[in-house]
Amino acid sequence: MTQTETLEQVNREGRERLYPSLTNPSWLVLRKRRELFRKWFERLPYHDLRVLDVGGRIQPYRSLLPMRLSRYVAVDLRSTPLVHVVARAEQLPLANDHFDVAFCTQVLQYVPDPRLVIAETYRVLKPGGFLLLSVPSALPRDSDEECWRFLPEGLRELLGAFAHVELEPEGGSVAGFFRTINVCLNIFARYRAIRSLFRYSIYPMVNLSGAMLEQVANGRNNQFAVNYSIFAQK
Repeated sequence: MTQTETLEQVNREGRERLYPSLTNPSWLVLRKRRELFRKWFERLPYHDLRVLDVGGRIQPYRSLLPMRLSRYVAVDLRSTPLVHVVARAEQLPLANDHFDVAFCTQVLQYVPDPRLVIAETYRVLKPGGFLLLSVPSALPRDSDEECWRFLPEGLRELLGAFAHVELEPEGGSVAGFFRTINVCLNIFARYRAIRSLFRYSIYPMVNLSGAMLEQVANGRNNQFAVNYSIFAQK
């Protein structure tokens, strides 16, 4: 993606993140993240929300808050038609105690010092405001810029300033195993034709198998959860 992205392109990418097709290698975790975020949004006590999206290049979760927004500010290093402020997440050019809700999804792994991002997000949230966070715990390296993977106790330490923290795996070990199969296959399928073949044959089969076995396992084991979502209150 480049700065020449059109509104149609970023909206399409956002829709695929929120409502992934069965051909998406990450279908298992993305649909679980949507369920968790929707559950937590229902607990937000306000209307006329001021919302900050840290890393808000495509804003997939904005549509889960219809008719409840007074302001939505997206901050990202990369400019798209949806980004309002081009800035680093470690140095938000925003006022203290201003936002009711902040998103930060799949950003922290790219930041050399995630503590600075959490501290800045905490600073701009109002007292009692909420952070919705999503981070990977087990995933092949996506790019050379990636720095981190996150586990529950490390996340609790990172979010120690917050008064209340709820941490949920985006699927259990079964879902994590099958998602990893698809992601690894996507890495090995270097040629576009092979990747396209996998997308419309193997990926859906692996996704459906993982979903069925995850339901049988009932998520009792999450030792190999590959992503976590967090709901934290200042």
